[in-house]
Amino acid sequence: MLKIESSEPIVKLTPEERSILLRLAREALVAGVCRKPLPPIAQDELPEQLREPGSSFVTLSKHGALRGCIGSLEPTLPLAEDVRIHAIAAALEDYRFPPVTEDELPFIEIEISRLTPLRPLEYTSAEDLLNKLRPGVDGVVIVEGARRGTFLPQVWAKVPEPDVFLSMLCNKIGLPGDSWKKKKLSVFVYEVEEFHEEPGPTPQDPPSSRT
Repeated sequence: MLKIESSEPIVKLTPEERSILLRLAREALVAGVCRKPLPPIAQDELPEQLREPGSSFVTLSKHGALRGCIGSLEPTLPLAEDVRIHAIAAALEDYRFPPVTEDELPFIEIEISRLTPLRPLEYTSAEDLLNKLRPGVDGVVIVEGARRGTFLPQVWAKVPEPDVFLSMLCNKIGLPGDSWKKKKLSVFVYEVEEFHEEPGPTPQDPPSSRT
């Protein structure tokens, strides 16, 4: 069962803390893809918030298309370490995509989502569940036995209808799409603090040679 942390609001990261996390994620991404050892972190030099337990998702995109996304729902590691681990996992372990290659690294953009603590969403019926969801705000977790899965709040931009959102999330964990209508599922919600690398000049793939 998911562990529910304190419902106290978390303090938002400063611009400097965000910049550090993005730098650490980029360093980890390059090290992981190039099969090099992960450089150690000087923990005592990090801001306090980055040394405290935190949960995050790291999303990789290439030319605007998803290229990998992996994260954690519960804080078990210092936030800085959590981000590094998931930067590598998003590149190499997302089953939906082949591993990121060294040639792709210049084209990969990193987005970090820092999660607030999970809170259970109490509801009485399928209609009540729909009414209590906040499109564009809530990340949603569905738990059914040993199965669990989540959609980050960013998914609402592509799936704005709550009923479709829930059906797709059920499908994601291997349940029929209408499961949320037919039985009571354990539902949790959270919010994210999302930030990403500043876009640089748009890179172009090397032209193919012609004979």
